[in-house]
Amino acid sequence: MKAGKFVIYILQICGLILINKAGFYIVDLFNLLIPGNVMGMIILFLLLWLKIVKLDWIEGAADFLVRHLSFFFVSISVGLMTLGGLMAEAGIQLAVILVSSALLGMAIAGGTSHAIVKHKKRKEAQNDGHDI
Repeated sequence: MKAGKFVIYILQICGLILINKAGFYIVDLFNLLIPGNVMGMIILFLLLWLKIVKLDWIEGAADFLVRHLSFFFVSISVGLMTLGGLMAEAGIQLAVILVSSALLGMAIAGGTSHAIVKHKKRKEAQNDGHDI
């Protein structure tokens, strides 16, 4: 990776961190009952939707982070090893909650992706008839 590209990635990651920190700050300031990282994602969504932040400004770092997402779960997995008693006590309930929330998340993500692709194809089909 070239030095210039590395600096751009670092700046993009810093921007994402700042947006995340802003989410935590807003949650603390207004005593909201949602996690700060969720508020950060809402802020990022709004900034992208309102075109205040362009996707190009954060896309490289976001792609990098998503590509290495499994690495971020290592510490969570190690932490779970210390909760053996809780797992033995409520393992079935936790498994049901985890599986059902994963299935619900996949269904919503898949449905949303399908709807976006369908909408995009419909829009392209409409535009094909308007070519000069």
